[in-house]
Amino acid sequence: MYNAQYFHPDNMSSGEKVNLELKKVRDEFKMSESDSGSSRVQVAQLTTKIKHLSTTLHKKDKHSRKGLMEMIQQRKKLLKYLRRTDWDSYVLVLGKFGLKDNPDYKN
Repeated sequence: MYNAQYFHPDNMSSGEKVNLELKKVRDEFKMSESDSGSSRVQVAQLTTKIKHLSTTLHKKDKHSRKGLMEMIQQRKKLLKYLRRTDWDSYVLVLGKFGLKDNPDYKN
């Protein structure tokens, strides 16, 4: 029999906690039962990863900072696409995560 305390969040590693959070986010934002890669799911997962990485990032960790910047740019592109194609999903994602509406007017 498994001990329930072993699976308690206090005993999980940081990576396991992020994976659990990503699963919750995926379940919350998916549009259908088999949806795991739509734009709004990707934005939600990237936002979760960005929040986690920005809290654990050290000042001198240049490689992780570069990865963080790449994730932010990817999320920006996905939000731009989502804004153009599916306004309701765009507003939902912005509202849930408290992101600001910052459209690029430099086409």
